[in-house]
Parts: sequence; structure tokens; C-alpha cells
Amino acid sequence: MKTRLSHFSFEYAANQVASYPARNRDDARLMVVDRKTGKIEHKIFKEIIDFFDEGDVMLYNNTKVFPARLFGRKEKTGANIEVFLLRELNHASRLWDVLVDPARKIRVGNKLYFSDAEDNDVLVAEVVDNTTSRGRTIRFLFDGSDEDFQAALDFLGNTPLPKYINRPCEPEDRDWYQTIFAQDVGAVAAPTAGLHFSRELMKRMEIKGVEFSPITLHLGLGTFRTIDVEDLSRHKIDAEYFRVPEETVRQVNRAHDRDKPVRNKVCAIGTTSLRAVESAVSAERLLKTVETGWTNKFIFPPFEFHIADCLISNFHQPKSSLLIMVAAFGGHDLVMHAYEEAIREDYRLFSYGDAMLIK
Repeated sequence: MKTRLSHFSFEYAANQVASYPARNRDDARLMVVDRKTGKIEHKIFKEIIDFFDEGDVMLYNNTKVFPARLFGRKEKTGANIEVFLLRELNHASRLWDVLVDPARKIRVGNKLYFSDAEDNDVLVAEVVDNTTSRGRTIRFLFDGSDEDFQAALDFLGNTPLPKYINRPCEPEDRDWYQTIFAQDVGAVAAPTAGLHFSRELMKRMEIKGVEFSPITLHLGLGTFRTIDVEDLSRHKIDAEYFRVPEETVRQVNRAHDRDKPVRNKVCAIGTTSLRAVESAVSAERLLKTVETGWTNKFIFPPFEFHIADCLISNFHQPKSSLLIMVAAFGGHDLVMHAYEEAIREDYRLFSYGDAMLIK
């Protein structure tokens, strides 16, 4: 039984980490893994249309990434600091849960200043609480309207690229690191499997009769927090907001109608979509509506999936909760074998990298 963290390790070369996305979203490579036969095929992402038919359902995450990384300075000393916005705790008070770096220099009571290119202060925040070693609660001291405050955050903020993309953020990242489905602002990281869909590919699939159904799951730090226990049953993740709308529930449950002569496939685009729908399973093992929910479900082998028949995923970091979830879906040995083949075949890894379809 693969429930130990060490079972999800693999080696890769630094130059296999994708620093930029494919020139065209759907020109990324696609590894197709068949759970029944163990067969592995190598395709181009736009060829994914060949694996789906009329009545099949694609579950996509419509969360939208906000520019969560701010660079500022500490009062008095002027020391440079980084503040990573995680989530708004209180709208009226402008309280935010954040990560700070370097954490040792930022204490309760400190004021933090965020300026424009001409060194004019745009926002000021005060540290009001310590939450973890790197976590803080800050209050923005801003008297303007909500629209002006959001505009200031958008102006100052940088696209929250993962640290393993070892380059400065570029203006184009605001578009590259956002899916075509992005609508509901609230994520501090992109649901990266969705980055491979172009509007042209989506339209071609819709013409074929494939249905696209939204869910919302706002990715927070919980998805990416380092796992520091060998026994996976002891790992806990932070809760993340999710929503499963009624129309999506109707489409999914219609696809899985037991009275139909042919059962259609339901495909989760990304681990976030997979986690959201597996957090919304009824007693009858059908998908149920969730208007406002929070999930801290950590999926690891063995796990019985009830909603998704197939999964589209990027290649994730070793020992990450995302890789562990993919292995729970595809089978540990098969998925780890597929990752070994991806390394040999020089697939591009992680957020801006290539994709995998497990069917």
C-alpha cells in the first residue's frame, strides 16, 4: 500500500523545468496513459479531442489568479520585503492572511510600505498577528473605495509564479499564467492543466458535442504546502474555497445516468477540479450542488473515486500533494512509471510544462 511519502520521489534535471509555456497553448506535448492496459502514448495536446465524444463532460476550474506577490520595504530600516497575499480575511477591515520574506525581520506592529517606480507610496500595511513561522496577518491602511484598493493591489502585484520558475516575472505572465476559463478571482496559483486549452480547441470540442462544465476551487497555500510527514495519513492541508454549481451537477449526473445505453465520460481538467468534485459526492455516489463550501480533503492512495472517469494533469513536483493525488487516480506504479518515461523523453515539467491524460 503506497501511503508513504518516500514512494512519490523522482529525479529530474533542472533544465527540464519549463520556464515558459508553449508558444501556442495547445501545442504542448501530451502523454496519454491507459489505466486498463498500462499503454503510454505520446501526442500533442490539441489531439486530446480524439479521446472524447458527444455527451462527454469536461470539468474545468474557473478560478482566476490575482497578482498576489508584492514587493515593498519595512519602515525605519527600509529593508526589502516580499509579501505574498493568500486570502482576504475581513473585507471591511482590509485584513489579509499573507506570507512574508524574510520572516525574521517582520514583527507585529511593523509597517510595510509598497511604492511605485518613482518611489511614491501607494499602499501601507501594518502587521497585526503572527500565524506561522512565515505567516502573518496584515491590515492595509487605505481610506479609498474598494475599487481604488483593488486597483492599487492590481497595480503593485506581480503574477505569483512558483519559485521553481527561476526567472523574474514578465508582463506576459499575466496572460500566460491564466486559463481561458478564468472568471472568479481568488486563486494564488493557476490550475495549470487548464493552461493547455486554447479557445480554438475548446470550440472544436464543443462542435463535436463535448460539454464544458465549471467548478470553482480557489487554490491557496494548502495545495502546495510541503509534506513533512512520512505517513501520509497524518498530513493535513489547509481548507480551500470551492463551489459546484447546479448546472454542472445536472450535466455530470446525466453523463453517468445508469439508464443510458452508453455511459459518457466525465473528465476532470486538473487536480483542483478532481478534488472539488470528489468533495461533493452524495450518499448515492452522485455529484451534488455546493453553493459555498470549503474542502481540506487530502487524496492519497488508496482512494475510491466516484465522479471523474479520466484526468488531465501537468507533471507535478516530487512528494507533492498533487503528484500523490494523480497517483491515487492512475495507480501508483503506473503513474510513477509514466513520470520516469516523461523524464527519459524530455517532457517539460511543472506549471508551464507538458500535460498527461489518464484514461
